[in-house]
Amino acid sequence: MSIEWGADSEHGVLRDVLLCPPDNFRWQATSAITRATLESGRQFDPQAAAAQHAELVSAYEEAGVRCHFLEPDPALPYQVFARDSSVMTPWGPFVTAPKQPWRRGEYAPVVRFYEGAGIPIWRMASAGAIEGGDVMIVEPGAVVIGTGEERTEIGAARQLAAWFIEEGWEARVEPIPGVFVHIDVLMAVVAERVAAVCSEHLSAGLIRWLEARRFDLLEVPPEDAWTLGVNAISLGGDRVLTGAGARALNEQMAARGLELLTPELEMFTLGGGSAHCLGQALRRDLVG
Repeated sequence: MSIEWGADSEHGVLRDVLLCPPDNFRWQATSAITRATLESGRQFDPQAAAAQHAELVSAYEEAGVRCHFLEPDPALPYQVFARDSSVMTPWGPFVTAPKQPWRRGEYAPVVRFYEGAGIPIWRMASAGAIEGGDVMIVEPGAVVIGTGEERTEIGAARQLAAWFIEEGWEARVEPIPGVFVHIDVLMAVVAERVAAVCSEHLSAGLIRWLEARRFDLLEVPPEDAWTLGVNAISLGGDRVLTGAGARALNEQMAARGLELLTPELEMFTLGGGSAHCLGQALRRDLVG
């Protein structure tokens, strides 16, 4: 069964995705991850970033996913990480409130996109900073909202959790180490009841919660999480879009028989995001 717009999981067949061209992308000292990149002396290559993003778009299109694009704004260098400016829910998009100065304005082009596409906005954040990489619909009826305070603040996480609870869902607000930026750096649902996790930096309570829901957990070491080795996005139908550099996770997923699409995304992983960060689901087949 499909729906016009919305998603009730991270693993239903992905039909439409929201992306943003990397026209204005450049590395900023947005986190410990990107500060390490800048301190390493590596040089950002805009041509390589453009080519890698084009490879990402091609991978989506080859998988039958329709790509939609935000209008790039020169004032928003991290707008390319389209995961963060909104979250698609079963009831429509939730517009977030990015915390850092160079990301706060991302609400404007995302609101314009939804209005122009005729997609009614469900809710908008108003209780503090919250970013889409911290919101994960684990399965129909259950959502996890990460809060490391460096990006997503506890008040905003609780506000969104309350709105999910009003809809009859279970909403778990999960503290994470702020150095990892978002929960999708430490956890990803890659298939039905299959999740990649860096359990060393997730709470024992969250791991038990996932196991109680009969999730098979693929363990990724902290050094791989640091280089965005968990940050994959399910396309549904046992297909996963994942960065070519996520070797530990990719080996485990391939061993399970999952079909992998592996574009090279190094210019983005060095800048703090990978496949999951670069796209926001607009429409998935319902699985609940």
